[in-house]
Amino acid sequence: MLALAASLAACGRSEPPARSDRRTPAPRIEGPSSRETAQCHRDLREIGVAYEPLPDRQFGPGCGVIGTVKLLDIGVPTTNLGAVRCGAARTYARWARNAVAPAAYQILGSELAKIESMGTYNCRNVAGTGRRSGHSVANAIDIGGFVLKDGRRITVLNDWNSPDPAIRQFMRTITASACRRFGTVLGPNYNSAHRNHFHLEDDKANFCR
Repeated sequence: MLALAASLAACGRSEPPARSDRRTPAPRIEGPSSRETAQCHRDLREIGVAYEPLPDRQFGPGCGVIGTVKLLDIGVPTTNLGAVRCGAARTYARWARNAVAPAAYQILGSELAKIESMGTYNCRNVAGTGRRSGHSVANAIDIGGFVLKDGRRITVLNDWNSPDPAIRQFMRTITASACRRFGTVLGPNYNSAHRNHFHLEDDKANFCR
């Protein structure tokens, strides 16, 4: 719990959605087209993911939720998931089911009980910059830990450099898989702000650290 609580300082503390000036409406944020979102909904249904479509909303300059869903059941329980762009949700569901769960069983010898998320949408800038984070448009998911059915809890903060070679292999394996699926993947090797979580963003940056 302390590791996940500390994560809020790394990716930014939650804050109320910024209010747009009624006299000068904020420019509409860019997002997936309605056609792309509809195709994503079909993809989720096809792979057996239960989800709830969410209404489009803009909260302020550079912040809003366009083409988002709430994941209800992907086959792998995940805590603390809020609004997330459908494309990111689709990629996450495939990663959790087809990479994390098998790696837990094959490398650690236990089935995966749940994944601990540290949130999705958050109207904020990238730490130390004036640039909006992918979280500001609900296009990123932060992952802090994994709980196995044998009772073990593995966290990015405590186990990235675990003395147990199997746990280190598990961490490197699922990170490599994430890098093949998401556009941006940041973790402990990137900077101290990501020492306790993986930042998974569904962009086309091809940036993995």
